Amino acid sequence: MPAGYRRQLYRDDAVVLRAQKLGESDRIVTLLTRRHGRLRAVARGVRRTGSRFGARLEPFGHIDLQLAGSPEGVGSSLHSVSQVEAVTLFGKNLLTDYPRYTAASAICETAERLTPVEREPSLRLFQLTLGALKALAVGEHAGTLVLDAYLLRAMAVAGWAPAITECAVCGTTGRHGAFSVPAGGSVCPDCRPPGAAHPSPDTLGLMVALTTGDWTVADSSAPSTRRECSGLVAAHLQWHMERALRSLPLVDRRELNS
Repeated sequence: MPAGYRRQLYRDDAVVLRAQKLGESDRIVTLLTRRHGRLRAVARGVRRTGSRFGARLEPFGHIDLQLAGSPEGVGSSLHSVSQVEAVTLFGKNLLTDYPRYTAASAICETAERLTPVEREPSLRLFQLTLGALKALAVGEHAGTLVLDAYLLRAMAVAGWAPAITECAVCGTTGRHGAFSVPAGGSVCPDCRPPGAAHPSPDTLGLMVALTTGDWTVADSSAPSTRRECSGLVAAHLQWHMERALRSLPLVDRRELNS
């Protein structure tokens, strides 16, 4: 630690993405904060029975907290949690609903993977992540639709949005009948590479609806359309990430049959 450096105290609100055990009573939490990007912090003693704020640091929660450390990156990259207040603990609505819990896990893993540099602010991704977890907790829409909407919009923030209403290669506008992940999305007949998928027009329509927030169209989509959409979205995401998400294959899609 640099000579003369003193750990600062500062506040931010955050979404808890992940929690790991540390020793017998502590925990390391991974946070996506509103103003300071992704951070990791040690929460001392939160696994003890008498802990005042252990439950507030469970995954999926929206919290307001005070941290000890440097928001500018001076000294240790590991901060310390000194105070926590719950804003909304979405986890209590998700832990008893396995399909929504697995969708929330995939959302939080995606948020962590899309913020590879600690302390790099990403307000838009923070807002998307918070909104997706709130939508899952409320349960107004199918969890898999919320997940796919989040993934499409998060990819747009990262600059990876699939082309849907134009050819990914030549830019010709229109809903084209082929989709190639390596090419960047929908492709016209002239640009279609070998091995391109041929999704149904309803699937491409659902991708547009999820991207733009047209929930009337999304909620009325057929199970087969949702499954095909999910496959294309997952393939596109993982192509750009260059390795698979651990949580995505675990997403329980049984609600599609209800």
